Amino acid sequence: MGGHLVTVATCSLNQWVLDWEGNLQRIVESIQLAKKAGARLRVGPELEICGYSSLDHFHELDVYTHSLEMLRKLLEDESCHDILIDVGLPILHRNIRYNARAILLNGKILLIRPKMWLANDGNYREMRHFTPWMRPRETELFHLPKILQEIQGETHVLFGDAVISTPETAFGAETCEELFTPKAPHIDMALDGVEIITNSSGSHFTLQKLDVRLKLIMEATRKSGGVYLYANQQGCDGERLYFDGCAMIIVNGDIVAQGSQFSLNDVEVVTATVDLEEVRAYRSSISRGLQAATSNAKYQRIQTSFELSPEDEDTDIWKKPTLPRPPRYHSVEEEIALCGGCYLWDYLRRSGTAGYLVPLSGGIDSCATATLVFSMCRIVIQAIQDGNQQVIEDVKRICKYGKEGELPKTPQELCNQVFTTIYMGMSKQSSAETRGRAKELSDAIGSYHVNLDIDEAYEAQKKLIVQTTGFDPKFKVHGGTVQENLTLQCLQARIRMVTAYEFGQILPTARGRPGGGSLLVLGSANVGESLRGYLTKYDCSSADINPIGSIDKADLKRFIAWAEKEFDLPCLHGFLTAIPTAELEPITQEYVQSDEADMGMTYAELTVFGRLRKLNKLGPYAMFQRLVHDWSADREKVEGDEAPFYTPRQVAEKVKRFFHFYAINRHKMTTLTPALHCNDYSPDDNRFDLRPFLYPPFWKSWSFKRIDMELEKIEKKREDRAGKGKEAA
Repeated sequence: MGGHLVTVATCSLNQWVLDWEGNLQRIVESIQLAKKAGARLRVGPELEICGYSSLDHFHELDVYTHSLEMLRKLLEDESCHDILIDVGLPILHRNIRYNARAILLNGKILLIRPKMWLANDGNYREMRHFTPWMRPRETELFHLPKILQEIQGETHVLFGDAVISTPETAFGAETCEELFTPKAPHIDMALDGVEIITNSSGSHFTLQKLDVRLKLIMEATRKSGGVYLYANQQGCDGERLYFDGCAMIIVNGDIVAQGSQFSLNDVEVVTATVDLEEVRAYRSSISRGLQAATSNAKYQRIQTSFELSPEDEDTDIWKKPTLPRPPRYHSVEEEIALCGGCYLWDYLRRSGTAGYLVPLSGGIDSCATATLVFSMCRIVIQAIQDGNQQVIEDVKRICKYGKEGELPKTPQELCNQVFTTIYMGMSKQSSAETRGRAKELSDAIGSYHVNLDIDEAYEAQKKLIVQTTGFDPKFKVHGGTVQENLTLQCLQARIRMVTAYEFGQILPTARGRPGGGSLLVLGSANVGESLRGYLTKYDCSSADINPIGSIDKADLKRFIAWAEKEFDLPCLHGFLTAIPTAELEPITQEYVQSDEADMGMTYAELTVFGRLRKLNKLGPYAMFQRLVHDWSADREKVEGDEAPFYTPRQVAEKVKRFFHFYAINRHKMTTLTPALHCNDYSPDDNRFDLRPFLYPPFWKSWSFKRIDMELEKIEKKREDRAGKGKEAA
């Protein structure tokens, strides 16, 4: 029978796509840490050998060859023996590509378990790269390549959907998306007596997604009972996604261990001691027993004599089950600060560049980007103080302005080494307030700051038009047409983009950084502006990476208000109260440019449009039908209702305006700077939101005509009701 106290381990690994030896080293380290903690079973993230985001590299045979070569090294490493290992890798079986798990013990493969339900929504493209295993609870033989036959001592191993049986229990594997399906494999496994279930994930971050993930995992064992081990990747592995770790162990619906969601640790192992008798007691209900007894879903069990709980350990009175603990969540503001900071550090250290540069305008968007870099510096300094050797090594390599080997002691010191802010003003368009706010923020966070004007470059470019065509374009406030006004605004914006890259390339050398190097330029266009197309193509929205590109204005304001207090940056208050403006038109006594006035809609409205378009999957007509109720001027206001009050005609105009500008500006999304993915209504054309970028005119579209028909009916009904009301009065 064996004992009943089992120590198990799961982990979060900061893997990097195609970093074969680095990935293997982190896998081995996690196994060694698990063994050191007394664990007898270790599970790791999905596709951890090659890195989850290999994307179309999965079509290359090298990926499968190198994955098996790394698997052989793992099998040969005796420091990884005496523990059951669940490791993820891609497998080529009978000319079919599979996303798979390999279950290992003492240098041998017990089972290769292919993924059955592939993730294929949003950022996930697994059906493009893999084929799902469509035969539940069936197995066949996998022919081992020669490099594995030599260590296995056999030519074949089992391949398919089976479970591992030890003397005291049984465990089965589930992979990421399978947990999220209506009929997840863990249901049938639990009914067939499997007591430990592992889940290897490549689950990326979005704001407040952890709440959904935790509820699903806790519900999995709250209904069926059992021990659930969740492993996940952590960090930036070469894409615009951040994998937010949070490895955890759940017993009968209760969390007994939870790892960090955001961390600079490349390897984080979470262990817990669980009591199998608690699982058996939890599963003793009559209804569960009847369902289990009548279930036809029976799994092939692969027998092993390896004990997860040797009997003599039950007499170890110092060993006891890990107690349940409440789940740990972060607020939206904390998630933005921690996710953005950790992602930026991973991107910086792995890119090999000298730091970041942000065009700082004095507005809240570029302020948020700069504050995220400062958050990164705070996290890094804390990691140095905690003795994180990998972070210390990276900081020494990147920070070269001081004495060799000297570590910065404060976030401001680090910020001055790796971060440049640049204010690019115009004498007539830029206000003293925005210039002052930019300088004040730079002083507070410690960035290397450049303050300059681009008037000469602007006038030189404008003169080309005058000299070539004889036409002198004017701003709207000086009597110019809409097209003249746009031309002059876009000219300034594009000069700023060129200037930002110019300084990004030369500043490290100009500052005397040994070896020179260049700076990565960060963008600051928020999700609403991108969705509406309220940006100039190839202006400062064009950058190397955009940490706020999928965050809306409301969340950015919440983050800045939080950072004002948490980071002790009182200067941020001025950004919160300032009116958002592009400052691309001359300021007069009668006119100051305003973003929301230019767009014809508020940022809050843009957030609603974005969510309804992507998450609710509504086109123009369906969106009007929804908002004419949600924003109705006739509705009764209730507590918590912060939506605007509009007449049906105003709603129709708002919806039409949004879709018109969305359509004519969609081409801008094809060149949108890669943005850290934080929201599920991002308009990112290259990965997440795949749509045309040349549309028929929406003003002539059938959808808009249907809105007009519906509007006519609604207005007639309102008039009739108003008339009856007058008669009654």
